[in-house]
Amino acid sequence: MRLFKIMAVSVLITGMLYGCSAPSEAQGTPPAPEVSVATPIVEQVVDWDEFTGRFEAPQSVEVRARVGGYIQAVHFRDGQYVRKGQLLFTLDPRPAQAALASARAQAAQAEAQVALARSELERAESLVAIQAISQAEADQKRAALRTAEASVAAAQAAVRSRQLDVEFTRVTAPISGRVSDRRVDAGNLVGGGSSAADVLTTIVASSPIHFVFEASEAVMLRYQREARDGTSAPIRIRLQDETGFRWTGTVDFSDNVVDTASGTIRLRAVVANGDGFLKPGLFGQARVAGAAPYQALLVPDAAVATDQSRRVVYVVDAENKVVARPVELGPLSDGLRVIRSGIEPTDRVIVNGQLRARPGQPVTPKVVEIERTPTDAQAPVTRAPPAATATPAGALSQRR
Repeated sequence: MRLFKIMAVSVLITGMLYGCSAPSEAQGTPPAPEVSVATPIVEQVVDWDEFTGRFEAPQSVEVRARVGGYIQAVHFRDGQYVRKGQLLFTLDPRPAQAALASARAQAAQAEAQVALARSELERAESLVAIQAISQAEADQKRAALRTAEASVAAAQAAVRSRQLDVEFTRVTAPISGRVSDRRVDAGNLVGGGSSAADVLTTIVASSPIHFVFEASEAVMLRYQREARDGTSAPIRIRLQDETGFRWTGTVDFSDNVVDTASGTIRLRAVVANGDGFLKPGLFGQARVAGAAPYQALLVPDAAVATDQSRRVVYVVDAENKVVARPVELGPLSDGLRVIRSGIEPTDRVIVNGQLRARPGQPVTPKVVEIERTPTDAQAPVTRAPPAATATPAGALSQRR
């Protein structure tokens, strides 16, 4: 009886142990982690060198009067666009007109002196012929005529000068561009005729506009060695409040010397500005094409991992196992990282779930599409309601 009880207890304990171990054996090995994979995008890209700079006006003029006088009238609105030759200010012309009348009177007086001297010379020559006067007296009359003729030329020059003074009482725009506000109101007396004269207003031309920045000597040398044909280097620019490089132009000038203190050279680009949105003095970030277009593979920048001193991407092989591939990186293009070498166009790159992936371990791949985040779109700018590296000019014009 006792042996029977012992056997029953043993069977009960064995059943309990089996019941505890059965679910564990039923679970088996954990499933392979799921990761998102995608094949790289294959396309032609251009490497861009990035710079910072400012916009400058191709022409800028401080408007001064060329004669002094009282401002009689102002003929423009502050900030309007003016064309070359357009009337801006009128000075009181009466003092200049009076000076012109005086000069004309002096010219008439000089012409009368010429007529008198000519008649006296004719009379003297007839008297010399009959030896009534000496030849010396006739020579004096001839010299008097020449002196009178010189006085006429001087008087006529004075008339032209006074005529210019009358014209200069009308201050016109020397260039076409955007005018600033008036610095002097009507009724004020202003000086004129020199660089120290009063500034009446300023005009800047901004269509097209220049973008000026500095480039390093190393980049300049690279550009010169890559120069092949006669095309100008393209440039893209974005403003402080923009995400895309929407402003385009071409590099048309570089300075003739390298700054020995900084090792840089000044570079200039021409940018279209038909609506005048860009203003001189604005800050901008620029990209200049650093090389000819080439075929490249692109993956999300987040797909690139760091393994000690090297950069790697994780790919899934034919057996759905993770393989780490060392890669050589290029620049970013529309939010994607250029891969120069290390992967193939058909590789399945892990773009999401890298933390769950271990080299050599199996995974469950889920195929997805690589999405772009464009930064170079030429999107229109929403208007608000009113309220370092360069190439010599010859070399830049020959860049490829």
